[in-house]
Amino acid sequence: MRLLSTFTLFSIVLLNSTASLTAQEPSTANGEWPSYGGNLSHDRYSPLDQITADNFNDLELAWRFNTDNLGPRPETNYQSTPLMVNGILYVTAGSRRSVVALDPETGELLWMHRLDEGERGDTAPRRLSGRGLTYWDDGQDGVILYVTPGYQMVALHARTGTRIQTFGEGGIIDLKQNIDQDLEPTSEIGLHAAPVVAGSTIIVGAAHLPGGAPRSRTNVKGYVRGFDVRTGERKWIFHTIPNGDEFGNDTWMNDSWRYTGNTGVWAQMTIDPELNMAYFPVEAPTGDYYGGHRPGDNLYSGSVVAVDLDTGERVWHYQTVHHDIWDWDLPAGPVLLDITVDGRDIKALIQPTKQTYMFVLDRQTGEPVWPIPEVPVQQGNVPGEWYAPTQPIPTKPPAVDEIDLREELLVDYTPELLRRAQAIYDNHTIGWLYDPPTVAREGMLGTLQLPNSTGGVNWPGASADPETGFFYVYTKTQIGALGLVNDPERSDMDFIRGRPEGISFRDASTSIDGFPMIKPPWGRITGINMNTGEIAWQIPHGEAPDNIQNHPLLEGADIGRTGWPGRVGILVTKNLVIAGESGSYTTETGETGAMLRAYDKATGDEVGAVYMTAPQTGSPMTYEVNGQQFIVLATSGGGQSATLLAYRVP
Repeated sequence: MRLLSTFTLFSIVLLNSTASLTAQEPSTANGEWPSYGGNLSHDRYSPLDQITADNFNDLELAWRFNTDNLGPRPETNYQSTPLMVNGILYVTAGSRRSVVALDPETGELLWMHRLDEGERGDTAPRRLSGRGLTYWDDGQDGVILYVTPGYQMVALHARTGTRIQTFGEGGIIDLKQNIDQDLEPTSEIGLHAAPVVAGSTIIVGAAHLPGGAPRSRTNVKGYVRGFDVRTGERKWIFHTIPNGDEFGNDTWMNDSWRYTGNTGVWAQMTIDPELNMAYFPVEAPTGDYYGGHRPGDNLYSGSVVAVDLDTGERVWHYQTVHHDIWDWDLPAGPVLLDITVDGRDIKALIQPTKQTYMFVLDRQTGEPVWPIPEVPVQQGNVPGEWYAPTQPIPTKPPAVDEIDLREELLVDYTPELLRRAQAIYDNHTIGWLYDPPTVAREGMLGTLQLPNSTGGVNWPGASADPETGFFYVYTKTQIGALGLVNDPERSDMDFIRGRPEGISFRDASTSIDGFPMIKPPWGRITGINMNTGEIAWQIPHGEAPDNIQNHPLLEGADIGRTGWPGRVGILVTKNLVIAGESGSYTTETGETGAMLRAYDKATGDEVGAVYMTAPQTGSPMTYEVNGQQFIVLATSGGGQSATLLAYRVP
């Protein structure tokens, strides 16, 4: 175990005694949804109970909000989660990432704010509507905070949508300034996540372009910063790649800390106001699949980092993957959940990972709740690469999805499907979760990766029930190939992800004319009892789309309920686990779309489903207004516009 802590138990007691002076917890207890994850614990739980297993099938569409006209072109992948506070629903929407306020009962537009960033927005690495915004209770009318595609933070009056002139410069902070680096307006850094606020501090992370084939081994560093919520002044900065005199710098050999970039926090962050701690999940360094230019364990990449909310000082960290060469970014905000293990009450932090392991830590100290041994892993032979000798593997809970590709997993509905799946299998190096990437060549196109580098779990993360200690997570079961090539025309790195010369995209595909090469389920929801660390249930989530169900190579075989790979957020209520499907297909009623499904929290049994015009692409939330409970979620794809859908009991 590679765990390092800087605060003593005495310090933690002091934090407990003073926390009430610095931060308060927004809550769903009063029927609102005041934070991206419902609350700062990021458990996506609401105690509302009007929508039940008995009436879920009766839900009606109360209103819809189409985002096509919010921006110069329609949104293509609408991922935002709305907030509902003080009788107003707030959400980011459209290709320019406008902010809109809606009547939560009718969907009527109350106000809209837009910022045209010109070239700065057009060249941004993370564009479109983003994943949401944050609300801060200033004791008056409230403040809305969000980050634009061009990496500027904007503060708006929650009632009117006008900019708050006393915040930054006319209501705007340029996040490419005051970041301990010299950046230009078009430098490659941005953010699609929502900032998080507690007490007097706003915390903002950073995102970059996908890093499988970066142009250079050098890049912008994704530092995390805390800002004063009233003035916008920077309070602190946390160097996710430690400077020369900072703890962890010795994990960057050959002075690689000087030029390596990325290592940002593009996922959501979580806060425990009682402990006055913020927790953030750090991504991989430059580049995703080759680390020969950055030898060493590379702190704080792949780490959960706990900092003091007011000062940004590190309290503890836990590195979940050493010297990442698989793009095992930590993709989602950790979930805070109080559990009881063997009679001991524990304030736990649960970090979902792309690898489908959940790292369960004591959020006061960073100590593992169950043992996480360092397991020796295979060393590779890519020229110039540096390999970590071990990786941490949790003993509880077990991995919730496939992590070891075996021949018996190959799809075998028909002899032709099996033959072609076997051909793909034989054309790659086959390995376990932490077997290293390989150099691609004709006849051996790289290492097959299961799950692939997008997860497992991805940015929607997980949910939990604080009343029962149950934890719910969606994972997708999908293969990718990690083949490395040397291509000086594309990058100054020795190796990047790619295909050998002369091999087409089709020849290198890990699917069979679009059909998955492994058996279903291809998408599943797992319920875990975190008091025991055991899986309570697991079910396939969703139907396969029409092009899979009607695939000519299937020869009419009935494949049943398969689940479908996507990025699916889960809502937990007093009664239900609720999630929409990620693929579009023709339903039993002859409509093309997807279903919003409800499951029993204890067993995983499906108890209801209602039609959606398009797949779920954002995460669902719920609230109550005028005595009625609503469920709202973002949908897009399947040939349909990006739209918010709001459901209620008739």
